[in-house]
Parts: sequence; C-alpha cells; structure tokens
Amino acid sequence: MAKKKMVLEVAMRCKTCQTKALQIVAETRGVESVALEGEDSLKNQVVVIGTGVDVTGLTKSLRKKVGHTEIQSVSDVEEEDDD
Repeated sequence: MAKKKMVLEVAMRCKTCQTKALQIVAETRGVESVALEGEDSLKNQVVVIGTGVDVTGLTKSLRKKVGHTEIQSVSDVEEEDDD
C-alpha cells in the first residue's frame, strides 16, 4: 500500500481540543506522523501521514469527540530513494 498524506480541517476552539484531536489521530491504526498546521492562532488543520488509514472513519471519530471535521485533501506521498 502507498503512503498517503491527509489534511483534515477540524473545528478546535482551545488547546485541549488540539491535544484531544492529536491523541485520537495518533491512536489510529496505520498513522505514522501527525502535525497541526494553519495560521498562528488558528492551527485548525491536522496533517496525517500513514499507510492504510481509514480517513472516513478517522473523520467520523474526530466529529464525535472534538467537533466539525472536513477532509481537505488526500494525496500520495513520494518516498525518497537512498540510491
């Protein structure tokens, strides 16, 4: 399976919401990397990199436990060769 990069926009109103969202994503099967992106005060995008991640299930889980969530993009990640 190819490694995917997913960008999710999550309605996070406070630092606790950000922490909760990162914890939910990090516990998901197949996730290799998680990061917050966005403007300085509004880090409302969660960037997930992983293999075999169920993006719709992850979105559903974030909606239930954090707040409104939208899938912004899903794309393949090109791996670098060391040759």
